[in-house]
Amino acid sequence: MALRYVFAVLALAGATFAGSEVTELKVENVYVPEGCTTKSKNGDMLTMHYTGTLDDGHKFDSSLDRDQPFTFQIGVGQVIKGWDQGLLDMCVGEKRKLTIPSHLGYGERGAGNVIPAHATLHFEVELINIGDSPPTTNVFKEIDADKDAQLSREEVSEYLKKQMTASEGAEMSDDIKNMLESHDKLVEEIFQHEDKDKNGFISHEEFSGPKHDEL
Repeated sequence: MALRYVFAVLALAGATFAGSEVTELKVENVYVPEGCTTKSKNGDMLTMHYTGTLDDGHKFDSSLDRDQPFTFQIGVGQVIKGWDQGLLDMCVGEKRKLTIPSHLGYGERGAGNVIPAHATLHFEVELINIGDSPPTTNVFKEIDADKDAQLSREEVSEYLKKQMTASEGAEMSDDIKNMLESHDKLVEEIFQHEDKDKNGFISHEEFSGPKHDEL
């Protein structure tokens, strides 16, 4: 587990350019397994595979390419509203297509160089697992290299580089290369989102990622 949900909030999405006429969330059921007894609800920990594409079909991120699903808690603001709403009542093994309007995504600000303003987001998602408790990994501690109970830009930068770098022996995708090239802007987007008091550091209280109550 990593600062992946924060990265997702900022960069892991598919988008169209401004001017899209999409105004409401569209959820298309691609596959629903038989005999589903448990469905996703607010507060659950969901583990997903996903692919994000632009409106022209260009893929710019996919958990499948990294062979590493994404885990987050639904309904608590860890991801964009389109995911919080579009992934409810979902069965393990179910596949959906989501078309997310701008106001349920990143609105007029967009996110760095990855997602333009007023973007419509497109996802293909598959629910891998439903859990009932947050992850035990204390990501804040993992990022806080100097153990001073606050995260600097340098610490966040180094942590994200590790998450975006291809695994040993694997070929780095063009998408990952592009994200590394815009890495500094992604770090700034994270600080705009997390550094509430704008003092240049993200405190334990400000940090909205997986963490324990104690430092």
